[in-house]
Amino acid sequence: MKKKILIFALSALFLFVVSGCSLNHSKPESAATPDSNKLKVAVSFQAMKGLTEAIGKDHITVESVIPDGSEPHNFQPTVKNLMALHNAKLFIYNGFGLENAWLNKVTNAASDNKDLVLVEASKGGKPLLLNTPEYKGKNVDDPHFWVSINGSELEAKNIKDALVKADPKNKADYEKNYQTFYNELESLKKEYSKKFADSKRKDFVTGHAAFGYLAKDFGLEQKSISDALLSGEPSAKKLKELTDYCKKNQVTTIFVEDMVSPKVSETLAKEVNAKAVKIYTLESSPDKLSYIDALRYDLEQIYKSLN
Repeated sequence: MKKKILIFALSALFLFVVSGCSLNHSKPESAATPDSNKLKVAVSFQAMKGLTEAIGKDHITVESVIPDGSEPHNFQPTVKNLMALHNAKLFIYNGFGLENAWLNKVTNAASDNKDLVLVEASKGGKPLLLNTPEYKGKNVDDPHFWVSINGSELEAKNIKDALVKADPKNKADYEKNYQTFYNELESLKKEYSKKFADSKRKDFVTGHAAFGYLAKDFGLEQKSISDALLSGEPSAKKLKELTDYCKKNQVTTIFVEDMVSPKVSETLAKEVNAKAVKIYTLESSPDKLSYIDALRYDLEQIYKSLN
């Protein structure tokens, strides 16, 4: 009876996750200061902005189509949101299907901007395929390529190449900034590869399956309440299996993403005598942390949960 009540409660609370992802938590984007000497870049959402600013620094101005604080999975941009494309030379988007629902609107909105170049940051990457009952037997790409070391390295390179092509006079600085960013990522990878190799366990539990690529970077396994695309309510069977798994394997931490309501993760954590800990997907500004500092924070929290 207790398990049935728990499963019902978790199923009901999951609605808060979906609604939490759809709520407008947005903060007004500060308009880019007009500067004819800077390359104007539009991006799809915050993670792309963070990567682009890390490479472009003072040579660029960046505006995001999706306002900071808005969850990108189910976002539909308005005409006002798409104004960021009006004078931009580049539009940088993640790819792997994340922006597919509205990417055609970008082309239409930029019809008066013939110079706009679209840049798919994940181009050349190998997507993780999602094939679960939620997707009705179809293989769907996991879009969260940016939430990883290897993914960030490739996306940063593609962004750097696009900046160099659009603004060749600043090529040396773009190359230098990219190399610095790449070296920091490699250092992070080396540090945590050693840590995870010595970890007692290799699995961690999240509310939203956004960390598949990060797990793959280090040979870890991610288990989650909701799927990678937040495509629907998890089944009672799935919730029971995850609850039983956590108890059997003495899971001590349930991670809750910064863009998702914590209620489901907190309820599961309470049931299995674990703690709920925040983790970042970089879909919004990560509490004033830099891109790499946010990845470091995530890795450290996961590492602590395994020992």
